[in-house]
Amino acid sequence: MSRRCFNPVSPVSLAACVCLSSLLVTAIGCQHEPGDVAASGSAPASTDITVGPVPGPHTEPSQVPNPFTNDRAAAGQGRQLFMRFNCAGCHGDHGGGGMGPSLRDVEWLYGSSDAQIFDSIVQGRAHGMPSWGPKLSPDQVWRLVTYLKTLRTSNEPEAPEHF
Repeated sequence: MSRRCFNPVSPVSLAACVCLSSLLVTAIGCQHEPGDVAASGSAPASTDITVGPVPGPHTEPSQVPNPFTNDRAAAGQGRQLFMRFNCAGCHGDHGGGGMGPSLRDVEWLYGSSDAQIFDSIVQGRAHGMPSWGPKLSPDQVWRLVTYLKTLRTSNEPEAPEHF
Protein backbone atom coordinates (compact mmCIF):
# COMPACT_ATOMS: atom_id res chain seq x y z
CA MET A 1 0.00 0.00 0.00
CA SER A 2 1.44 3.38 -0.98
CA ARG A 3 1.44 6.29 1.36
CA ARG A 4 0.14 9.61 0.17
CA CYS A 5 1.32 12.87 1.61
CA PHE A 6 -1.39 14.48 3.64
CA ASN A 7 -1.79 18.23 3.09
CA PRO A 8 -3.99 19.78 5.78
CA VAL A 9 -4.45 22.98 3.75
CA SER A 10 -7.73 22.90 1.90
CA PRO A 11 -8.19 24.84 -1.34
CA VAL A 12 -10.40 27.33 0.52
CA SER A 13 -7.86 28.06 3.27
CA LEU A 14 -5.09 28.22 0.67
CA ALA A 15 -7.03 30.90 -1.22
CA ALA A 16 -7.55 32.79 2.03
CA CYS A 17 -3.80 32.68 2.75
CA VAL A 18 -2.98 34.00 -0.72
CA CYS A 19 -5.54 36.79 -0.32
CA LEU A 20 -4.23 37.72 3.13
CA SER A 21 -0.65 37.75 1.83
CA SER A 22 -1.66 40.10 -0.99
CA LEU A 23 -3.33 42.44 1.48
CA LEU A 24 -0.26 42.50 3.71
CA VAL A 25 2.03 43.28 0.78
CA THR A 26 -0.32 46.08 -0.29
CA ALA A 27 -0.52 47.49 3.24
CA ILE A 28 3.26 47.47 3.62
CA GLY A 29 3.60 49.36 0.34
CA CYS A 30 1.09 52.01 1.47
CA GLN A 31 2.85 53.25 4.58
CA HIS A 32 2.85 57.01 5.07
CA GLU A 33 5.96 59.09 4.82
CA PRO A 34 6.91 61.46 7.65
CA GLY A 35 5.06 64.75 7.23
CA ASP A 36 2.23 63.14 5.24
CA VAL A 37 -1.17 64.69 6.02
CA ALA A 38 -2.70 61.34 6.96
CA ALA A 39 0.21 60.45 9.22
CA SER A 40 0.70 63.80 10.94
CA GLY A 41 -2.92 64.97 11.04
CA SER A 42 -2.09 68.47 9.80
CA ALA A 43 -2.31 70.03 6.37
CA PRO A 44 0.84 71.12 4.55
CA ALA A 45 1.73 74.79 4.92
CA SER A 46 1.89 75.48 1.18
CA THR A 47 -0.96 75.07 -1.29
CA ASP A 48 1.49 74.79 -4.19
CA ILE A 49 2.35 71.13 -3.57
CA THR A 50 0.72 68.21 -5.33
CA VAL A 51 -1.51 66.35 -2.91
CA GLY A 52 -2.34 63.33 -4.99
CA PRO A 53 -4.59 62.22 -7.77
CA VAL A 54 -7.68 64.30 -8.33
CA PRO A 55 -10.91 62.49 -9.20
CA GLY A 56 -12.38 63.03 -12.63
CA PRO A 57 -10.74 63.79 -15.95
CA HIS A 58 -7.58 65.87 -15.92
CA THR A 59 -8.28 69.39 -17.05
CA GLU A 60 -6.38 72.61 -16.79
CA PRO A 61 -7.71 75.06 -14.17
CA SER A 62 -10.55 77.19 -15.44
CA GLN A 63 -9.35 80.36 -17.12
CA VAL A 64 -12.83 81.85 -17.32
CA PRO A 65 -13.37 84.67 -14.82
CA ASN A 66 -16.31 84.41 -12.42
CA PRO A 67 -19.16 86.27 -14.12
CA PHE A 68 -20.88 86.83 -10.76
CA THR A 69 -18.02 88.36 -8.75
CA ASN A 70 -19.44 90.73 -6.10
CA ASP A 71 -23.04 90.03 -7.24
CA ARG A 72 -25.10 89.88 -4.04
CA ALA A 73 -28.11 88.30 -5.76
CA ALA A 74 -25.89 85.54 -7.22
CA ALA A 75 -24.36 84.97 -3.77
CA GLY A 76 -27.87 84.51 -2.33
CA GLN A 77 -28.69 82.07 -5.11
CA GLY A 78 -25.40 80.29 -4.38
CA ARG A 79 -26.46 79.97 -0.74
CA GLN A 80 -29.73 78.38 -1.88
CA LEU A 81 -27.81 75.93 -4.10
CA PHE A 82 -25.46 75.17 -1.18
CA MET A 83 -28.46 74.11 0.89
CA ARG A 84 -30.44 72.44 -1.93
CA PHE A 85 -27.56 70.22 -3.04
CA ASN A 86 -26.76 69.35 0.59
CA CYS A 87 -23.28 70.86 0.62
CA ALA A 88 -24.18 71.68 4.23
CA GLY A 89 -24.41 67.95 4.94
CA CYS A 90 -20.61 67.74 4.78
CA HIS A 91 -19.40 71.32 5.14
CA GLY A 92 -21.86 72.53 7.79
CA ASP A 93 -24.86 74.85 7.51
CA HIS A 94 -22.72 77.96 7.09
CA GLY A 95 -19.63 76.25 5.71
CA GLY A 96 -18.00 75.90 9.13
CA GLY A 97 -17.05 72.27 8.59
CA GLY A 98 -18.33 68.90 9.62
CA MET A 99 -17.27 65.65 8.06
CA GLY A 100 -16.00 67.84 5.20
CA PRO A 101 -13.53 70.68 5.72
CA SER A 102 -14.48 74.17 6.81
CA LEU A 103 -15.05 76.54 3.93
CA ARG A 104 -14.63 79.53 6.24
CA ASP A 105 -10.88 79.02 6.52
CA VAL A 106 -8.49 81.49 4.91
CA GLU A 107 -6.24 78.82 3.34
CA TRP A 108 -7.65 75.89 1.41
CA LEU A 109 -5.82 72.71 0.47
CA TYR A 110 -6.71 72.97 -3.24
CA GLY A 111 -6.63 76.77 -3.44
CA SER A 112 -9.15 79.51 -2.75
CA SER A 113 -9.18 81.48 -6.00
CA ASP A 114 -12.46 81.55 -7.88
CA ALA A 115 -11.05 79.26 -10.59
CA GLN A 116 -9.66 76.76 -8.04
CA ILE A 117 -12.96 76.60 -6.15
CA PHE A 118 -14.81 76.16 -9.44
CA ASP A 119 -12.53 73.25 -10.34
CA SER A 120 -12.92 71.66 -6.89
CA ILE A 121 -16.71 71.68 -7.27
CA VAL A 122 -16.72 70.49 -10.90
CA GLN A 123 -13.99 67.83 -10.65
CA GLY A 124 -14.35 66.76 -7.02
CA ARG A 125 -11.39 66.12 -4.74
CA ALA A 126 -9.81 63.12 -3.07
CA HIS A 127 -11.14 61.93 0.31
CA GLY A 128 -14.83 62.54 -0.22
CA MET A 129 -15.62 65.58 -2.37
CA PRO A 130 -17.78 64.29 -5.23
CA SER A 131 -17.61 65.67 -8.75
CA TRP A 132 -20.58 67.99 -9.27
CA GLY A 133 -19.69 68.78 -12.90
CA PRO A 134 -22.25 66.36 -14.35
CA LYS A 135 -25.03 67.68 -12.06
CA LEU A 136 -24.56 71.46 -12.11
CA SER A 137 -24.41 74.00 -14.91
CA PRO A 138 -21.37 76.32 -15.03
CA ASP A 139 -23.63 79.22 -13.95
CA GLN A 140 -24.76 77.26 -10.88
CA VAL A 141 -21.13 76.46 -10.00
CA TRP A 142 -20.14 80.12 -10.38
CA ARG A 143 -23.04 81.13 -8.10
CA LEU A 144 -21.80 78.63 -5.51
CA VAL A 145 -18.28 80.06 -5.86
CA THR A 146 -19.68 83.57 -5.43
CA TYR A 147 -21.45 82.49 -2.23
CA LEU A 148 -18.35 80.76 -0.87
CA LYS A 149 -16.25 83.87 -1.50
CA THR A 150 -18.65 85.87 0.72
CA LEU A 151 -18.02 83.63 3.75
CA ARG A 152 -16.33 85.58 6.57
CA THR A 153 -17.35 88.90 4.96
CA SER A 154 -20.08 91.45 5.59
CA ASN A 155 -21.66 90.42 2.26
CA GLU A 156 -22.44 86.85 3.38
CA PRO A 157 -26.11 85.98 2.79
CA GLU A 158 -27.81 84.61 5.91
CA ALA A 159 -24.59 84.96 7.92
CA PRO A 160 -24.40 82.96 11.14
CA GLU A 161 -24.61 84.88 14.39
CA HIS A 162 -21.54 83.41 16.07
CA PHE A 163 -18.81 83.01 13.44
